[in-house]
Amino acid sequence: MATRDQVRRQLHLNLFLHDTGHHEASWRLPESDPHAHLSLEAHQHLARVAEAARFDSLFLADSPVLWGDPGRRPSGKIEPTVLLAALAVSTSRIGLIATASTSYNEPFNLARRLASVDHLSGGRAGWNIVTTAGDAAARNFGLDEQPLHRSRYERADEFLQVATRLWDSWSDDAVVADKEAGVHALRERVRSIDHRGRFFKVDGPLNLARSPQGYPLLVQAGSSEDGKEFAAQWAEAIFTAQPTLEESQQFYADIKRRVAAAGRNPEHVLVLPGIVPVIGETEAEARELDAELDRLIAPQYAVVQLARTLGVDAGRLQLDRPLPADLPDEDAIEGAKSRRTLIVEWARRERLTVRELIGKLGGGRGHRTFTGTPVQVADSIQHYFENGAADGFNIMPAVLPSGLEAFTRHVVPILQERGLFRTEYAGSTLREHYGLPRPENRLDVLAVENRRPA
Repeated sequence: MATRDQVRRQLHLNLFLHDTGHHEASWRLPESDPHAHLSLEAHQHLARVAEAARFDSLFLADSPVLWGDPGRRPSGKIEPTVLLAALAVSTSRIGLIATASTSYNEPFNLARRLASVDHLSGGRAGWNIVTTAGDAAARNFGLDEQPLHRSRYERADEFLQVATRLWDSWSDDAVVADKEAGVHALRERVRSIDHRGRFFKVDGPLNLARSPQGYPLLVQAGSSEDGKEFAAQWAEAIFTAQPTLEESQQFYADIKRRVAAAGRNPEHVLVLPGIVPVIGETEAEARELDAELDRLIAPQYAVVQLARTLGVDAGRLQLDRPLPADLPDEDAIEGAKSRRTLIVEWARRERLTVRELIGKLGGGRGHRTFTGTPVQVADSIQHYFENGAADGFNIMPAVLPSGLEAFTRHVVPILQERGLFRTEYAGSTLREHYGLPRPENRLDVLAVENRRPA
């Protein structure tokens, strides 16, 4: 397969699916189906629209806890690997990325589920790795409070060590299916991993042959110091929230530097910031839709969510005043550290009131929002891409399905005409879409090295 170094650099586009859309009031529009988050048909339609537009992948967020107040917007989510298995038979080319927590899963079971999706989809699976913040999630798993931020990332690092070794526990050539000899797999090519660590004890091998991609594409979304160091070691794609060009450029350069320092090829780690496009045939039409969505935000719910993110009592936030001056700093926050800092710096820089901040967060929760015509959206994407801020974008339509349909119908053709985005898929696996190499089997490499004479 051709790698990123061998072809002209082009954008990568991932669709971030989120019930009726990323704007928290999207479910209140007349066009919206407030039950779409539980509908296979709704997800199939969105996946097919994105695949027809030649998106690299789609992505499902998840958490092992009920998100926010169920009175605020549609709540609850279908378990993502289950949904991806269903979408695998509804599509044929688009990549399928599921979120799963390293804090509230075990490596063997999760490695097996993700490898299963990679097999069933013909090599299109990806894993968005999260450590999961919040005491509410911890209490669903027998804990009184969440583990410390650093401890969660230490567990995540060991989790990845175990999962990748399990995926490598079968050599690519282990299965021979020799009917005449009566040998299905070569036993010496299926190995235990015998892991004994601080968090896990796992014998292996995995009870599933190595999958088409070797193992699923590894995605990460944390932007704290611990998160960026973890990404430098493990991630192959990074989803990030950066509201300005300057912040995007700084994050991009920092990640590429950390990846190189970790001894990895920076070209093999893609940075995809989120963008929430609100599109109209004219700029005025786009701004009218944006204003309508903001009018539908219910502030009584939004204030509580903001207060939780900032680590303060909701009573301290007054809608028509700025954020309090004495907020807890990032070191005092054990969950979503980078998102908390992004929000506070944004509010301070633009001198936003709590009401104004809620309006901005209602559209993208800290991700960059952009309101305008298809040409203006395409121009903005191209500017970021060509000025050291992104390898592509995590597309987060404010309203679904109409926002995705508008983007694929009007923005994607502009990007294609400019030579910035594919017109056809060149490969069949998610790694091929992203221009990334298939990982070598490290246990095979180790076995060869152990056989060499001293």
